[in-house]
This record gives sequence, structure tokens and C-alpha cells, in this order.
Amino acid sequence: MMIVEQLKALLRALPDPAFVLSRSGKYVAVFGGRDKRYYHDGSGLVGANILDLVVPDKARWFLQQIARALESRELLIEEYELSNKDVKGLTDDGPLKPIWFEGRIQALDFLVDGEEVVLWVASNISERYQLERKLRELSDTDQLTGLFNRRKLQHDLNQQYDSWVKYSIPTSVFIFDLDNLKKINDTQGHHAGDAIIQAAANICRAELRHSDTVCRFGGDEFVVSLPNTMLEQAQRIVEHLHRCLRTELRRISGEHIVVTASIGLTVMKQEDQSPEDAIRRADAALYTAKNQGKDRVVTA
Repeated sequence: MMIVEQLKALLRALPDPAFVLSRSGKYVAVFGGRDKRYYHDGSGLVGANILDLVVPDKARWFLQQIARALESRELLIEEYELSNKDVKGLTDDGPLKPIWFEGRIQALDFLVDGEEVVLWVASNISERYQLERKLRELSDTDQLTGLFNRRKLQHDLNQQYDSWVKYSIPTSVFIFDLDNLKKINDTQGHHAGDAIIQAAANICRAELRHSDTVCRFGGDEFVVSLPNTMLEQAQRIVEHLHRCLRTELRRISGEHIVVTASIGLTVMKQEDQSPEDAIRRADAALYTAKNQGKDRVVTA
């Protein structure tokens, strides 16, 4: 009897909550996870079913992971987000913000009421997750402008190229640089040139869509990918941006040295072997715009 009581005390003292869940999603037992700084008390969930307590999309996901663990008989490790708003029956005591969990799911070698069951241990990894997200943001971000950098651009372009090849989902790409910025740097200093680069970045943020990847490619050169965008629509977007850049950059640079933007635009094509082919084509169009007198859009 003493061993049984000690075992119960041991399970209650587990730092992370551990759930025994059936294949159908029933909460068979809940142990541990009593620290209200990190977890909500889940003891009231016993006897209930995930489908009745958890919002539908997440409930289906939980059932899929249970089924995977039962079929593979291997330890599964999954990261997911959950809050007390997603689960009915939890008390208000506990963290106010959504929690990121690492779930470790293992099939058990016995049945409960004739059903297969798994052990699901949920560890609060919110602090680690936020730190990793911040580090990812820093590694993808240009320090001067806060726009994306080449690394992020390459990642997104590879995905967009795959969508084009596999599903014919178009992506348009354009490159622009700032005309006469070197003269600003030479006469007013690089701090003045940096201010204009930052202004161009702010215009892009204000005028382009959240789904677009806007990247400072280097110096005063910017590359933008427009996913799910045919060339005709892209031309309208780019012409609008060009007008905004012309108005704002002229205002900032002043009358003596006028900074404008030259833009080269293209769309991914059937003959492209990689996203770099589209980049090279847009770059060639940019140089055509430069050679034709700057401050214009050329489409390739």
C-alpha cells in the first residue's frame, strides 16, 4: 500500500503535465504540471474527450498525433501552441498568454476500457520558442532597414519557384536601386545616404503587401518577390510603388541632387531552371532602365 501511495505522490509531483489519452481522444488520466506559472490545472479534464473540449482544428490535430504514435509505436516529438481559450474546462489560474509546448507521445502497452492509449507529456517551451523566433528574425533581417536579407529572400524564392513548377502558381520579381545615391554619399555623407535607403524601405513596407518578400539585396539595391501574382497585376503594383518612391525620395533628397528609383520587373517563366533565372532577368531589365535614362520601370 505504501508503494502505491508513493507512486501517486511521484506522479503528482511530475514537473510537466502527463496525460493518458485514448485513441478516440478521451482523457483517461492527468498527472503532474501543478506549477501555475507554467501550466493550467488539467485534472478536471479526466473523463472528457478532446473533441468536446478543444477547438475543432486543434482537436483533429491531437487525434492525428495519437493515431501516429499508436501505429508507429515510436516516440513522437511535436511542437504546438495552446491556450486556456482553446480548451474548455481549464481554470483561469495559470499563464495568461498562449503556451508553446513540446509534446512527447508514446504508445502504451495496455488497453483502457478496451481502447489503445498513449502517454502524452507536454513541456512548456514558450521561453525557448520565443528566443528561437527572435534569433530567426535577426538572422533574416537587414540591420539598417529592418527588411529581409538575402538569406530570407533565397528561402522564399525557392518555395515560390517550387509552387510555380508543381502547381503553376505565378510569382513576379522586381529589382530596384536608387538613382544618384552615390552623389548623396559623396557630398552629404553616408548618414544622409542611409537615411534615404531607410526611407525607401519604409515606402516599401507601407505600399507593398504583407505576403510580399521585400529584401535589401545590398547597398542601395532592393529585391521584391510578389507571390501568386501574374505579370499584369505586378506591373500595376510596381508602377504604384515607383510613383510613391519618386514623390517621397524627391522630397527627402532635395533640389540639388534628386534621388529616384530604376526598376526591372519580370515573372517566373516556363524556361526558368531556378529562381536565379528570374533574378538575372529582372536585373537585366533594371540595367536597361538605367541605360534609358533612370527613374523608370522596365519589364522583361
